[in-house]
Amino acid sequence: MIGKTKEISVTVDREKLACTVGSGSLEVFATPMMIAAMEQAACTLLQEFLEEGQTSVGTMMHVAHSAATPLGMQVTAAATITAQEGRKVEFEVSARDACGEIGRGTHTRFVVDAAKFLSKTNAKREAAE
Repeated sequence: MIGKTKEISVTVDREKLACTVGSGSLEVFATPMMIAAMEQAACTLLQEFLEEGQTSVGTMMHVAHSAATPLGMQVTAAATITAQEGRKVEFEVSARDACGEIGRGTHTRFVVDAAKFLSKTNAKREAAE
């Protein structure tokens, strides 16, 4: 599992712009959308190693967004597994466009039983109502 990498690509469309998602006022790729692409790469990679009924949840993302990407350009996000301890899995994540790297960081996910996790979440909602 350690050292395995997954890449996913997205095109910067209007729904992924900073001015659309509210993370800025410019027509550039939004930081939350870059983070989502990085997390999607990590989640998709980890899914390959999970048993039936398991899923993973993100618990930490620490990234720097170092360069802007304009509307219409493609972004490729990558996640590489760097460590695994019990249910905790650590990743190095990055993103790049046609001009080079636009972001880099680390991400942590935990493997959980999907049904058990949702049951706890639903119980929390019911307690709040």
